[in-house]
Amino acid sequence: MTENEPEGRDWIQDTKEEIVGMAKGGVKHPSTKPVLTGAAIGAVAGALLPVVSWPLGLAAGAGFALYQRLKK
Repeated sequence: MTENEPEGRDWIQDTKEEIVGMAKGGVKHPSTKPVLTGAAIGAVAGALLPVVSWPLGLAAGAGFALYQRLKK
């Protein structure tokens, strides 16, 4: 654990709650727009890079954006 992490933080449970909240809240959920933006940026980057495909870029972008939201 790092200094910035509270003790006993359950990343899996937090991620599950965030994803379920996004699924139920749709576009109105505060995390939906940043995660979709991250997915779009990742897809474009994946399409431009020769080794990475756009689906992999999309997943990586969405995952990174979700991680950034959970870190806060």
